[in-house]
Amino acid sequence: MRSPEIKHEYADVNGVRLHYAVAGSGKLILFVHGFPEFWYAWKNQLIEFGKDHKAVAVDMRGYNLSSKPTEVDQYRVGIVMEDIRALAEKLGHKKFVLVGHDWGGGVAWSFAIAHPECLEQLVIINAPHPAIFARELRDNPLQQKASQYMLMFRSPGAEAALSADHYAALVKGVALEFSEEEKKIYIEAWSQPGALTGGLNYYRAARLGPQASFAIDTSKFVVRVPTLVIWGEKDPFLLTGNLEGMDAFVPELTIKRVPDATHWVVREKPQLVNSYIRDFIGVHDLP
Repeated sequence: MRSPEIKHEYADVNGVRLHYAVAGSGKLILFVHGFPEFWYAWKNQLIEFGKDHKAVAVDMRGYNLSSKPTEVDQYRVGIVMEDIRALAEKLGHKKFVLVGHDWGGGVAWSFAIAHPECLEQLVIINAPHPAIFARELRDNPLQQKASQYMLMFRSPGAEAALSADHYAALVKGVALEFSEEEKKIYIEAWSQPGALTGGLNYYRAARLGPQASFAIDTSKFVVRVPTLVIWGEKDPFLLTGNLEGMDAFVPELTIKRVPDATHWVVREKPQLVNSYIRDFIGVHDLP
């Protein structure tokens, strides 16, 4: 089968213009990236799932070629969730598969809790369920230590620190086995006016960090959607304690642990990630 062509489009939704990459046709599978990535993180998934789906990878608000509101409050999860719902509707799909990694996974969890009627299946990759993460930040000293970086990301000096020396800190943090060409592609995305601030504003709006205090009504955090969680167990930022007790919040839960992968499992092991997703959505596919 020939690989589908990746095309680039824009959609005006929820007061912003979102750029997205799209491949194929059919049922919608929507991929949502985290910090500090953009649609390109899902290029392998677009090619794979574009064979038999309308596979869409969006630049979240604040990133790359999408709109970048200046107000921090415009990056609250409740607002960003509406971007996702409105984009799917704009694309002509009332029900779809949602795949999220990192911050995109955080938004995806919240979307599934709030709008289960919109989803066929949910796929989460190295992103903690909000109630579990609240517990870990409160009770687990190792997760508290691993989350110290969030305090820096919320600080006024974060942009200067992360962009210094041609974005050396970000390159070191996410580059892995980047080619020089890929490194240039990422630096170009980070260099879009306002893009680095846009990504950091997710942390600022949520006030996330090891010193955060949460009041959690656990009854409001149940996910009533078939859910696959893929987790690179060598993630230095989000520890495996975030998997413990998840089944209490997600009745239809499948967990796939990847012992030799990190937070960046999507790029480290694209074929494995694709096979897990394909097996899952195939089993749960609606007639």
